[in-house]
Amino acid sequence: MSGQAGAGDQKGLMDATYALHRHFYDLTRKFYLLGRDRLIHEFAPPAGGTVLEVGCGTARNLIVAAKRWPNARFHGFDISEAMLDTARKSVAKHGLSDKITLAQGDAGAFDVGALFGLAQVDRVFMSYTLSMIPPWKEAIALGAKALAPGGSLHIVDFGQYERLPGFAKRFHFKELNAFHVYPRADLRAVVEAIAAEQGMTAEFRSSLRGYTWSAVLRRPG
Repeated sequence: MSGQAGAGDQKGLMDATYALHRHFYDLTRKFYLLGRDRLIHEFAPPAGGTVLEVGCGTARNLIVAAKRWPNARFHGFDISEAMLDTARKSVAKHGLSDKITLAQGDAGAFDVGALFGLAQVDRVFMSYTLSMIPPWKEAIALGAKALAPGGSLHIVDFGQYERLPGFAKRFHFKELNAFHVYPRADLRAVVEAIAAEQGMTAEFRSSLRGYTWSAVLRRPG
């Protein structure tokens, strides 16, 4: 993927990009990061279960999820310390510091035991994360691997605009690429391959005429 940074450069790039953008990140993203709340509504963790967000950013999704599912415990990590600084303040502001645990980590090389002292988790979700990180395939594989029996991994991200006018895709993808965001054309194939490798089932959905793609990987109970 031409023009994308490696793992070492990614942290510096993310911190530089978000040192300023974090202050209005949520305000601007709500208009085009569609499907996030639907994902949160659907992942339905068990009572007392553990939920992990990969690439939690400002913790906006974790806060929504913790309020929606008050009987679960939530964890999130991000590679950007700038984002995490905002996330910690936001979590505290909402009075959820006892429900949400945050850490700094790399989506392409994370371990829930090292980050949070957990053996496994019941739910993992990735919301508009995979289009932003070079090791996106590794992130999916690691997220699936972290699941407990009966657990599920939920993904939502930009699709390929397959039922939208061609100019819409060209214009928006050019804009996204300028911010180091690369919608993954082979997301479905990768999800299905990882599910098969790990003995899981996979579901895939294209919504809003292909604007968003979502997937769920489920580990048998």
